[in-house]
Amino acid sequence: MTSAPVTLCFLLRESPGSGPEVLLGLKKTGFGTGKIVGLGGHVEAGETDAQAACREVLEEAGIVVLEDDLSDAGTVQFVFPARPDWNMSTRLFTTRRWIGEPVESSEIIPEWFLTSALPLERMWQDAEHWLPVALGGSVVDSVITLNADNETVASAEYSYRGV
Repeated sequence: MTSAPVTLCFLLRESPGSGPEVLLGLKKTGFGTGKIVGLGGHVEAGETDAQAACREVLEEAGIVVLEDDLSDAGTVQFVFPARPDWNMSTRLFTTRRWIGEPVESSEIIPEWFLTSALPLERMWQDAEHWLPVALGGSVVDSVITLNADNETVASAEYSYRGV
């Protein structure tokens, strides 16, 4: 099975009196338009997953993240049986250090959300299977298979590492 290499990077911060928050964004163009998504995208030729994550965060939200500040949050294999050309092998990262404040780009309208109140109803349906765990500090390795509608989850297999 061929899959496009992709990264997602989740910036985490503490909100005084409210708890942990994560930076997500409303996708304005391309794959997932209209959904709330994590910052990220395709790994370009010659890039490592970490380099791609840092580049994508800068392009999508104007924030500088250093590779050394990334933490492994796991992997998600997305399988689209009805559209195999959409298959993705996704590397997940989190970070609590960066430079700058999020700004809107041509691709994303960034927004902070409490990790305890993720906007799952506005995200890809698969997010409920792995995102809360990845944001909670565990490392998740999952395989998400989509139905023929390329939206809903047919199956979700996953394992967790860490606490």
